[in-house]
Amino acid sequence: MAELTTLARPYAKAAFEYALTANTLQSWFEALDVSAAVAGQDQVKKALGASGLTAEQKAAVFVQVCGEKMDEKVKNFIHTLASNKRLALLPYIRDLFAKMKAQQEKTIEVEVTAAYELPVDLINKLAQSLSAKLNRSVNVNSSVDKSLLGGVIIHTGDMVIDGSVRGRLAKLAEALKS
Repeated sequence: MAELTTLARPYAKAAFEYALTANTLQSWFEALDVSAAVAGQDQVKKALGASGLTAEQKAAVFVQVCGEKMDEKVKNFIHTLASNKRLALLPYIRDLFAKMKAQQEKTIEVEVTAAYELPVDLINKLAQSLSAKLNRSVNVNSSVDKSLLGGVIIHTGDMVIDGSVRGRLAKLAEALKS
């Protein structure tokens, strides 16, 4: 996976820099999101792997499948990827583009997993607190995991804050073993 991310990085950077200068970050992100979803489909993977199609034909089919979400610049980008045999990298390009976009917009996605459904006001307070601590606009996505017993796990990027009962019990068990 690290190798594929490395291969995708120059394409993501080029797309991001163009979208930033053209002031079209959101439309490019949406187009890349659709493209990545299409590229991830098994049938599309098989079609892209078929040796009987030229790069131009693969790009044309890909653009046709994606529909009207693409403007001419994105279509040219898809053709460039196809000619370099890099259409399979679209999910990685999308992820890297999303990270660059979030960095530019000073936003961050935070996943909060709790043992029960959290009230909206508590989620808003958590978002405000994290926003102040991280100096970014925070988008909170919450989910429920009954196995936590209680508390929450906050996950963003490579940072994890485990305030769950299950996590505390695991730490206690580790402390007792040493």
